[in-house]
Amino acid sequence: MAPANTGAKKQKKKWSKGKVKDKAQHAVILDKATSDKLYKDVQSYRLITVATLVDRLKINGSLARRCLADLEEKGQIKKIVGHSKLQIYTRAVAAAE
Repeated sequence: MAPANTGAKKQKKKWSKGKVKDKAQHAVILDKATSDKLYKDVQSYRLITVATLVDRLKINGSLARRCLADLEEKGQIKKIVGHSKLQIYTRAVAAAE
């Protein structure tokens, strides 16, 4: 009679511990300083997406989408691509006559 195998199978050793990224604490509401920076600086960006606003202004994605819609409504930026997953905007330049 063979002895019962009581131990679990030995797993292969992991050499990589994996990299841990710190969770970002982005703002969920606009304060005065962020609002001023939004309306002053964003007009000068050539490529404006949700990701650029999140990265540069340290705001969360839903707030960035609201800001982009507001800026487009005011005519400060212009939409180039309106896909369901990614909206791409650029600065609104006045037509040279």
